[in-house]
Amino acid sequence: MEEQFILRVPPSVAEKIESLLNDSAAASDDKSLDLSFMEDGRTGTFTIGEDQFPASLLDLPCVVESYKTYDDNVLIKTADVGQIIMVKEKGDQSVPDTLEFRHGLTPPMRDVRKRRFRREPDLNPELVQRVERELRSIPAGGTVPDHDDEGDENAATRTAGKKLVVTSGAKPAVQAARPTVTEADRSDSDDTDESIDV
Repeated sequence: MEEQFILRVPPSVAEKIESLLNDSAAASDDKSLDLSFMEDGRTGTFTIGEDQFPASLLDLPCVVESYKTYDDNVLIKTADVGQIIMVKEKGDQSVPDTLEFRHGLTPPMRDVRKRRFRREPDLNPELVQRVERELRSIPAGGTVPDHDDEGDENAATRTAGKKLVVTSGAKPAVQAARPTVTEADRSDSDDTDESIDV
C-alpha cells in the first residue's frame, strides 16, 4: 500500500501550487515545493519558492480510505489516510492545542469529535485494577470476594442515593378501609341503565 496524507492549504497557496503544477518544467525550475517538520514532528514549514507558510500535522477523527481506478469500473484501495497537514497563511503562527483535528473532511462531519463520539467515562483506576484482578482469578478457580462497604472509599458514593429505612419486627394490624365511590370517581362503565327498575 501507499503512504498518503491530506494537504489542506489556504486559497492563496492553492493558486500557487496550481500554477506551479501547470507551468512547464523549464519555467518551474526556480520554484520548489518543500515540506519540513521540526523535532516534535507535528509543526513545520511548507515552502513554495521563496514563500514559507506555517504547517501542522493533525490526526483525523476517522480513518479515510482512498481508492484509484484504471477503467472507471473497478476501484482499488490504495491507502488508509489518518492524518492531515494544515497549512496556514504567513502571518498565522497559532499552534493547535491538540494533536487531533476536530472536524472530518466533509461538511456533515463538522465538529464530529463532539457530536458523534462519546466521551470516555470517568473511572477510578483502583476500582478498574481490582475488578481486573478478580476477573483473572475466576478462570483459575478463585471466587470473587464480598466487599464490605465500610472500608471502601466508594461506599459513600454508592450509598448517597439510597434511603435508610428502619422498620420494627412487628407490623401493626390495619384494617383495609373500603373506598367510598363518589359520583366524580365513577366511570361511564359504572353507570346503570335507569330504565330498568331493580
